[in-house]
Amino acid sequence: MSGTNSMVTLQERLVNLINQLNMPILETSLVVSRWTNRLLSQLKNHMEEIPENLAKPWPLEVQPVESDSTFELEKALSLVDRDRMDILDTLIRVTLEEEQMLVSDALGVLRSWEHLARIQLSQVAGPGQLFSPTQIPEDF
Repeated sequence: MSGTNSMVTLQERLVNLINQLNMPILETSLVVSRWTNRLLSQLKNHMEEIPENLAKPWPLEVQPVESDSTFELEKALSLVDRDRMDILDTLIRVTLEEEQMLVSDALGVLRSWEHLARIQLSQVAGPGQLFSPTQIPEDF
């Protein structure tokens, strides 16, 4: 399958599963982060110079929400649904293998998800919002 078709397949599967599971932004973010780090590491093993859009997270064009509330990150992390995260992790792994995707193509797709998650996380004003469903724009 072509690179573009594989990228579309991964994107569609991610959108469908995240919507179906009503996946919280924290959980989406954790899985996407794990995969971007893994793929970036693989890419570094095979390329000397990595394009800027793959090497680093994309810049945010929004101002983070200021909040006076404090919460323990460890407590929030203890509340995540590991089974749901494993399902998303498995979907990504299986799609990459099934589609025989180039690491750079897969990283490009996941960088867009990372960007979406970072935007939403930057707008979190309290711990409860970490568990709000991931909002996927229509044109995403």
